[in-house]
Amino acid sequence: MSKILVCDDDKEIVEAIDIYLTQEGYQVLKAYDGEEALKMLKAQKVDLLVIDVMMPRLDGIRATLKIREENNMPIIILSAKSEDADKILGLNVGADDYVTKPFNPLELVARVKSQLRRYTQLGSTADYMSQAVYEVGGLAVNDDRKEVTVDGEPVKLTPIEYNILLLLMKNQGKVFSIDQIYENIWNEDAIGVDNTVAVHIRHIREKIEINPKEPRYLKVVWGVGYKIEKF
Repeated sequence: MSKILVCDDDKEIVEAIDIYLTQEGYQVLKAYDGEEALKMLKAQKVDLLVIDVMMPRLDGIRATLKIREENNMPIIILSAKSEDADKILGLNVGADDYVTKPFNPLELVARVKSQLRRYTQLGSTADYMSQAVYEVGGLAVNDDRKEVTVDGEPVKLTPIEYNILLLLMKNQGKVFSIDQIYENIWNEDAIGVDNTVAVHIRHIREKIEINPKEPRYLKVVWGVGYKIEKF
């Protein structure tokens, strides 16, 4: 049974999410500010976090930043519909997805399932008899071990970042549009997703490039999309 931590200072929202996730067979833990969430995460293993942006004591953005220092689990942030900057900032500090308030609980459940499925696949036991390794220059992705290295040094990516990089590494030299990347990774129609994809691309670059402003590997083709440069 997957364990999900729901963190929001609005107790009614937490209770509503609890009802829907419990019905789907998940175990739900509850926190009402970022500091409380951090304490719970240190005390026990959690498989996924749903966290609100605006909270007292420690907000969702700063909490996500602290969590990402040690934990690679999927994080879904909740934000008011008008606060686009919060969504982008949340993705930039390591969140995997966001849901805007007010939201349909069934949509949130679907996104939870999707993130858990990707995370489970990312950490699944590999068949080491035949390793799938994709390399270009000093960048390497071992898809059996789910490992990324640059010049031999390990790079820690979130599940979404890993899957985007893997897609591009498997198709070196091929340009993928923003919509194509989104539909391949999120498995849903791409509608107004430019910022979502761009933030993840920027985050990947910060981790794999010596100079993200002059990338060696992950290139933009202006007006078209992104590709991994084929050396």
